[in-house]
Amino acid sequence: MTDALFYQVAVQSPLRRLFDYLPPREASAVLQPGVRVAVPFGKREVCGIVVAHTCSSDYPINKLKPIGAVLDSTSLLPPVLFDVLLWAARYYQHPLGDVLASALPTTLRKGGSLPQQSFWRLSHHGKGLPNDALRRAPSQQALLQLLQQHGSLSREALTAAGISAATVRSLKNKELIESFSTTQSGQGFDLDGELDILAETPLSLSVDQQAALEQIEFHNYRSYLIDGETGSGKTEVYLQAIASVLRHSRQALVLIPEINLSPQTLARFRARFNCPIALIHSGLSERQRLEAWWAAASGSAGIIIGTRSAAFVPMQAPGIIIVDEEHDSSFKQQEGFRYSARDVAVMRANRENIPLVLGSATPSLESLYNCEQQRYRHLSIKGRHGGAKQAAWQLVDIRHSQLNTGFSQSVIEAIKTQLSEGNQILVFLNRRGFAPTLMCHDCGWVADCKHCDAHLTVHTNRPGLHCHHCESRQALPANCPHCASEQLNYLGQGTERSESTLQALFPEATVHRVDRDSTGSKRAMEELLEQINKNEPCILVGTQMLAKGHHFPAVTLVVVLDADTSLFSTDFRALEKMGQLITQVAGRAGRGAKPGVVMIQSHHCEHPVFELLSQHSYGKFAQHLLQERQFSAMPPYSNAALIRAEFHQGGEALGLMQRARDYLEGQMPSSPALRYLGPFPAAMEKRNGRYRYQLTLIATERRSLHLLLRGLSHWLERDKSARKLRWSIDVDPQDTI
Repeated sequence: MTDALFYQVAVQSPLRRLFDYLPPREASAVLQPGVRVAVPFGKREVCGIVVAHTCSSDYPINKLKPIGAVLDSTSLLPPVLFDVLLWAARYYQHPLGDVLASALPTTLRKGGSLPQQSFWRLSHHGKGLPNDALRRAPSQQALLQLLQQHGSLSREALTAAGISAATVRSLKNKELIESFSTTQSGQGFDLDGELDILAETPLSLSVDQQAALEQIEFHNYRSYLIDGETGSGKTEVYLQAIASVLRHSRQALVLIPEINLSPQTLARFRARFNCPIALIHSGLSERQRLEAWWAAASGSAGIIIGTRSAAFVPMQAPGIIIVDEEHDSSFKQQEGFRYSARDVAVMRANRENIPLVLGSATPSLESLYNCEQQRYRHLSIKGRHGGAKQAAWQLVDIRHSQLNTGFSQSVIEAIKTQLSEGNQILVFLNRRGFAPTLMCHDCGWVADCKHCDAHLTVHTNRPGLHCHHCESRQALPANCPHCASEQLNYLGQGTERSESTLQALFPEATVHRVDRDSTGSKRAMEELLEQINKNEPCILVGTQMLAKGHHFPAVTLVVVLDADTSLFSTDFRALEKMGQLITQVAGRAGRGAKPGVVMIQSHHCEHPVFELLSQHSYGKFAQHLLQERQFSAMPPYSNAALIRAEFHQGGEALGLMQRARDYLEGQMPSSPALRYLGPFPAAMEKRNGRYRYQLTLIATERRSLHLLLRGLSHWLERDKSARKLRWSIDVDPQDTI
């Protein structure tokens, strides 16, 4: 113990602890939390983040090493965001170094520098010009006045203001303006005044839309759930709420669930607003991600649109956070740092004291429960914007029916009719590939994955057998490897097979397949959407990628081929996810001037789920599920955590989970307020060569659950056998597979 100065530094590692270091040898001011430093770590030097400084250490001073170098003059993470990251590490029971690193682009995690950003300002000659010096060249005059008003502006800000590159070159050639580069932001584009903000006139709002917008308070924290059916105009409410924020020179963060939604979302926002927009998602290059991150952090971007990881992007002047399709499971990270971007957004908005808007046509049960508890304000938008009617539902009983590769005759006739009328049809099947199973007709052999408890899926576009769980691949066999028979049958169907069937049934029609395989290349999804949005007759066949947020005004028929897969699942969230997915898919029909029809093929048309959903009663459906959850004391009426262990030998993983349960029960025995379930094998016990076991904790009190989990994480870190296994703690789990 000593009264010298020490720094506690977070290093990206699996250890749930901070590391003490001495100050750098070169004299410097006291380093603030969020500053990156280069520190010796074992035999290498790594980039760490200062968390705190203190006058004492639990380690002898002669055992500590000094910080090697200070990489930042100021913190890269604003104080409020830094506190949110500290909270996230505690709440999700994850190492702080890993959590803090997740808030930085890869370049900065590795110790790289901030990007140099180009700005334009008046030259010595330009500063002396009167306001109307270039009145005979209106575009040059506009640029001159902007720089006289703002001092300096980035190229992005000038573009957003409608200033062309040719205009910039003209003033540069006249030596009236000059460029300079810096890591610091110039003064952001001033968004005061409605004419400066909007590039187009907003749509007129319905009574419900206007009421929802008017209830949002922009100067303090509150969470709002906008509950409106697909096509009701939730996005227009977002856009007008963002305009209100921009008028006060504040920034807006918009979270979307999928990368594939980003092009159309970005296009719509750019068409509406005259301000720089940053796009953040994992599909960007390291350089692009760094530049978008810095545009948000420096304040030069007024709007930030991003997927899950954007929940942690710094903002210079945060004004509102919007989470579109808030129910979507993509907002929950399933590996490593298992956080929910939606729930992080709630906490961040609270700490920033700004409004949070959650939007969905199929709200999650957690959000509806929070509305019941008056934690969120529930805002409803009835009907579809522009007067479009909800599609009529038809349940197609396929028991005892002859199916043509999964298609009933009534569905085939309906597709034929819609094509003849010049419409588009959407066929939904949430299973990619050609067929989910390859089986020998003579001996019953089935092509299974060697690494997973799963059948290999037949693919024909890139011929082979693929495992959709571990991504292993092998060639299609010509003969059965067990009996050498040539009678190999494809069982079941995927999107590739449905595409082939539809092309054979309707040879004159254009068939577009939309799944991960067909949209893997860069711009593939954009190009596909451009084709679809020509509104020419065609058939779309695809997975849940088609269900999320797309506006296809020419689609008049939606067909759900296999609606039964989740009816009898062991996952307690299965019915909720199924209801959301079917409702979202159905919402693609009839969004234009023509009425829509939804046809759902099922062996269980009498099931209560279909009865409620077919009546356009997602609200009643959700209330039915909430009552079931309350009766069984399951989330959201309780709090859950899932402890997972996996190893090449199943006995080792099972043994660790059993010892973990013994430890937990020693700390807090089972009771009506705390239940332990397991350890059990995961729903897919073997995956990617590892045997997986899990232990579930369900507690009525969140505080006691987190107290247990904190103790368990330290116990697991100390356990010698746990060090050779892969284990994880998943708080508020969404995936039990």
